[in-house]
Amino acid sequence: MIDRQLLDILACPETREAVSLADEALIESLNRKIEAGELVNRAGEKVTQSIDGGLVREDGRYLYAIRDGIPVMLVEQGIPLE
Repeated sequence: MIDRQLLDILACPETREAVSLADEALIESLNRKIEAGELVNRAGEKVTQSIDGGLVREDGRYLYAIRDGIPVMLVEQGIPLE
């Protein structure tokens, strides 16, 4: 899905913490919330497009979506994890 070398250099744009690939169960759970209209990003906007994968910040507080193989590494687009 995402190149290992790219993953090694990516970091949270806010804190510069390392990120790691989200497991499939988390992605499925988030996509169910997206389908139900229950997921909002850090900007408070509803997430309407399903995600292919995600990068979880090291502290586990936020996920950055991967769509079409491209990580969306924008602070306001981060998805808070409960």
